[in-house]
Amino acid sequence: MGFARWVRAVSEKQLLTAAQVQVARRHGTPLPPPPRGVALFWQKIYVPTYHKLPWKLRSKVMLAMPGSHRQTWHTPDQAKGPAV
Repeated sequence: MGFARWVRAVSEKQLLTAAQVQVARRHGTPLPPPPRGVALFWQKIYVPTYHKLPWKLRSKVMLAMPGSHRQTWHTPDQAKGPAV
């Protein structure tokens, strides 16, 4: 796995975990276990920074990084002859 894919996978997981904590607090259900190790950095630094960035900047960063979000539709094949 390349570095960009690793960053994307970890950031998706940590943003999902942060969303789960937020929903659990809102509904009064048990919280996921607190982050430890490297996840602590992602939860305390990355997630709040990500949420404070304006959407245009986030969008530009996502488009600059390789990954599935950059896949585009291929151009359709041109028809050759009658359809039937």
